[in-house]
Amino acid sequence: MRPGKQLTTLRPDLAGGIRAFDTMANEGGFIAHQVFPVTEVAKQSGTFPKIDLKESLQSPETRRGSRAEYNEIGWKFTDDNYATQDHGLQHFIDDRDAEIYSEYFDAEVEGAELVVSNILLAEELRAATTLFNPTTFSGKTAGVTNEWDDFSAATPITDVDNAVETIYDNSGVWANALVISHKVFRNLSRCDEILEAIASSGAGDSILPGKITAAQLAQAFRLDRVIVGGGTKNTANQGQTAVPGQIWSGEYALVCRVVTEPGKFKQPGIGRTFHWDADGSQVGGTIESWRVAGQRGGWVRARHEVQQKLMLLELGYLLSNITT
Repeated sequence: MRPGKQLTTLRPDLAGGIRAFDTMANEGGFIAHQVFPVTEVAKQSGTFPKIDLKESLQSPETRRGSRAEYNEIGWKFTDDNYATQDHGLQHFIDDRDAEIYSEYFDAEVEGAELVVSNILLAEELRAATTLFNPTTFSGKTAGVTNEWDDFSAATPITDVDNAVETIYDNSGVWANALVISHKVFRNLSRCDEILEAIASSGAGDSILPGKITAAQLAQAFRLDRVIVGGGTKNTANQGQTAVPGQIWSGEYALVCRVVTEPGKFKQPGIGRTFHWDADGSQVGGTIESWRVAGQRGGWVRARHEVQQKLMLLELGYLLSNITT
């Protein structure tokens, strides 16, 4: 039998303990909320008005003739909708095991870390699977001529510029971000074209590959930000020896427009994370626990109520063939 709300206890102490000590190193590379910024919603599902991009590109006649009225202009809205989903995991902590290993670690903290890190990992995987996917961006994908790990021949600035121009031609909106994996970030920091662009800005010693930052890359690409995904997943099947791999593939790079003010629905962007907190959800995971007397132990659970939603596909262009 699943516990009712009256049997569960919210555990902000565990959440605080995990985040205060930054024990989830993998979470440090998660970027889902940068590409899909969080928008808080009052209901679990609903409909909202969306302004089509073409509505922002009207060219009405503004001249008024004598005794005539001014021409009328207005917004035309289309309806869009969202529906959040409950995501969560739970882990059982046996009293005896907790006592045996208490000299080495706190079983409750470890259990809370396990469930929180894995629901956030699942969220990150959903984002990467959606965005680094040619099917998602059908007709809005191009392979680069020279891979970005061909340091002398690669032309990443030209490749990104072309994608930025294509997005503008399709939407009238300028891209503001480049989404890449950590591996691609390391490769870009060794590309001749990038190093020359950074050096020309008077960067000095910071053109050394180990000192180049995402902010410097963004300046070289003339974008507001370069978003670097550094999370790790297990690519092996369950039960087999773990094989670490990147969550964000080194084969792709996404040029896009991301929302900078998630609370403003009129602001265009590639996507949003809708979050509904009325059922006690927190974006980073609500942690709860409850005892099971017959089993001499207890459960710890993490959950959140979210939906990652693509908003305007015209604001994304996927580059492929990035890594040899």
